[in-house]
Amino acid sequence: MDKIVALAKRRGFVYPSSEIYGGLANTWDFGHYGTLLKNNLRDWWWKLFVLDRSDMVGIDASIFLNPKVWEASGHVKNFTDALIDCRNCHYRTRADHLIEDSVKNIKVEGLPVEELTKIIKEKKLKCPRCGESNFTEVRRFNLLFETHIGIVEETKSKAYLRGEIAQGIFLNFKNVIDTMRVRIPFGIAQQGKAFRNEITMGQFVHRTLEFDLMEFEYFIEEESWRETFAYWRKTMWEWIRDVGIAEKNLRWREHEEFERSHYSKKTMDIEYKYPFGWKEMFGIAYRTDFDLKNHMAQSKVDLNYTDPKTGKKFIPHVIEPTFGLSRLVGITLVDAYREEEVKGKLRVFLKLNRKIAPIKVAVFPLQKDENIRKIAKSIYMDLKKEFTAEFDDAGNIGKMYRRQDEIGTPFCITVDYDTLKDNTVTVRDRDTMKQERLTINNLKSYLSQKLV
Repeated sequence: MDKIVALAKRRGFVYPSSEIYGGLANTWDFGHYGTLLKNNLRDWWWKLFVLDRSDMVGIDASIFLNPKVWEASGHVKNFTDALIDCRNCHYRTRADHLIEDSVKNIKVEGLPVEELTKIIKEKKLKCPRCGESNFTEVRRFNLLFETHIGIVEETKSKAYLRGEIAQGIFLNFKNVIDTMRVRIPFGIAQQGKAFRNEITMGQFVHRTLEFDLMEFEYFIEEESWRETFAYWRKTMWEWIRDVGIAEKNLRWREHEEFERSHYSKKTMDIEYKYPFGWKEMFGIAYRTDFDLKNHMAQSKVDLNYTDPKTGKKFIPHVIEPTFGLSRLVGITLVDAYREEEVKGKLRVFLKLNRKIAPIKVAVFPLQKDENIRKIAKSIYMDLKKEFTAEFDDAGNIGKMYRRQDEIGTPFCITVDYDTLKDNTVTVRDRDTMKQERLTINNLKSYLSQKLV
């Protein structure tokens, strides 16, 4: 994991946030290549789950919602983590993470605080920072970030940064019904930032204070929830395999009753096997009619759906597939990381799916000849119109290959003296390192076929 985090910083994928001021725990900034990778994943998801379907519409809801929303949704009361402090060094952490990182084959998320305290005392768990076994009692603490709206101190009112992006969808259910030609079953999708005041154990971008989510609420009649749940499970699994995540590192895990969210009747996670263990990547939940029913009761606005054919009036039930985008970027880097020995030297490269690679092709002039450089620059400018491309003439060919390997660039094109004679260039494949000569005129069609 240390090698991957170091690579992410060295090559401009992910930086520690506020680093010049000593950083801020559980916050990260995405660099140029990390942003390109994240956007490629985001755009692929939106095309597959929204644009390519006739039963899905999109929205982009506000981060700030009326605080009554979070009361009606149950988040003010139930959206909590179990925290514990070391009395010796004052280190604070999540009790369930402390237990799971110290005791093998145990899953304790959602257990009552009394049970968590009991396990920590019986196992005599030690503080990760100072090594002492002197903890406070476990206590619950709300994950919603509180803020205030208003300019004058006396008129400020409490508000929350959204802890999930689903509520904006539920609040716009009636607007979508009234303005779009949708019929149940249908989904409302969105992508955006969410915020949770979480304490983590330093697991890179896996769990952070601010993160990007992609999800949709799929509205159905109650009797079809099982088949719809199964359909979206299958679709989620197929997409993450298409992204290129190794199937051996993936598994489904169903939440036990005690760990399910307050709104869920059934929840399952796709977990990924990190170097530090199995952790949640995506989730799917059957939220029943919990949210719409509560919002209708609290707002006094009718959120029933009327079937246009039968006239049947009912509150729809919901299946919710959730995809953590920031988390997926980290998982993609971990899963694509490769090391191999080539001619006695270590070669590091990212075996990224070509579709999501930040840079698709890099162009190098092999020698310092001005004519060769001019041709290479011309090829680069032409390819840049269709592909994310880079031009590099700094250093020898080995160093230039190494830089592109470490950011996962699928193809490198080298312009040399033979190019001046026969108008051909060398194209190198990232994964096999095999090289072939192609005419400049054939480059675009070659890359178009290879980068689908």
